[in-house]
Amino acid sequence: MIPTPIADFLDRYAASDAARFHMPGHKGRLSPEAAFDLTEIDGAGDLFASRGIVAESEKIASSLFGCPTYYSAEGSSLAIRAMLALCVTNENRRVLAARNAHRAFLSAAILLDLDVTWLVPEARTDYLSCPVTAGDLSSALDACAAPPAAVYVTSPDYLGHTLDIAALSAVCRARGVPLVVDNAHGAYLHFLSPARHPMDLGADLAASSAHKTLPALTGAAYLQLSPAFAGACADRVKGTLALFASSSPSYLILRSLDRLNRYLETYPAALAACVRRIDALRRRLISAGFSLVGDEPLKLTLRTKPVGYTGDALARALLEAGLVPEFYDPDFVTLMLTPENTEAELTRLETALTSLEKRPPLPELRPALTLPERVLSPRAAFFAPRVRLPLDAAAGRVAAAVTAFCPPAVPIVTPGERIGDSELALMRYYGVTTVDAVAEV
Repeated sequence: MIPTPIADFLDRYAASDAARFHMPGHKGRLSPEAAFDLTEIDGAGDLFASRGIVAESEKIASSLFGCPTYYSAEGSSLAIRAMLALCVTNENRRVLAARNAHRAFLSAAILLDLDVTWLVPEARTDYLSCPVTAGDLSSALDACAAPPAAVYVTSPDYLGHTLDIAALSAVCRARGVPLVVDNAHGAYLHFLSPARHPMDLGADLAASSAHKTLPALTGAAYLQLSPAFAGACADRVKGTLALFASSSPSYLILRSLDRLNRYLETYPAALAACVRRIDALRRRLISAGFSLVGDEPLKLTLRTKPVGYTGDALARALLEAGLVPEFYDPDFVTLMLTPENTEAELTRLETALTSLEKRPPLPELRPALTLPERVLSPRAAFFAPRVRLPLDAAAGRVAAAVTAFCPPAVPIVTPGERIGDSELALMRYYGVTTVDAVAEV
């Protein structure tokens, strides 16, 4: 049986009669789970140390994933900042990034003063997706005056689209540029057959949120490196994570990551059975007239206007039936499923969808996507004096902050970009009402 060193230590400590003259202030008495909520007391290890029970647990996770794996108790956002910090140097801060980046990427760009060049393929039709191909990436790299410090992509994205990471990795490897993947929605992909995790397909670094698709507490995530990349920076990884992280990580989250290792020992069979159930449900929904997008196995993303509903209206119908989707906007409803969803829950979902009143299709009226003019770097714009404006007064102004709801936390305009008519139309469409703009440029 796979060892669980963190959980075992916490269990022993919670069962002991130790008088807690240490943080946290609740002394283990706040609630049942508070007994396991500790700080780095003697024997508890340190998330950012190379030895101790946390490091032992990370080695077990590394063996399960087949690559060097480090824990984050602050989600993939921490891992994203650390990944980029590991790639850039004083001499090269250029990052070539797919445009559907999570706002965590923008926070890293602000903190690290990244020089971001956006990668926007012609096939892009929705701001939440960015279908970058190997050809798109090769052309973008050819257009760079010098190789960037990293190429950054998101796969899977919020709608369930995945990129050809193997092909993108091959392009990056030929150019000597690290491929960095926001894999927040795909921690489980390693356990498919064949494996589809970015680290199995040639990526150099990946941020993977355990809590999004695996049974771990919210905030549990991984920073994962290829063996070759890890070998070149092994002495910097923990220190780089610590640079952006709290010095008091949640031991409840670390305990859940530790216990997850044992769960993963038998997870592939449960995952395979779950994927078969979802695939069957997907086929039945298509037969019933629904339009689905994306190829990620554990997501069902419905295009709602072809069946006569806005995403908001269809989501309300699901909510009234006691079914809570992950995300919805005017065009889509995204449902995230795992082996922890019961057969009865899938039946309830199918019944609710197939019982909807049949309506004629609604027109697809999403505003066109454009790439805004860059006026300032993200860092310069973020730290400049700013004003908050109603959307109608923002035309021509330069954005000073990341304006993005979570979910999906993908900005329409990034700090330093000029807000034009196209961007205003997009923000109105997605319900943005105010923006922070640079006071003077």
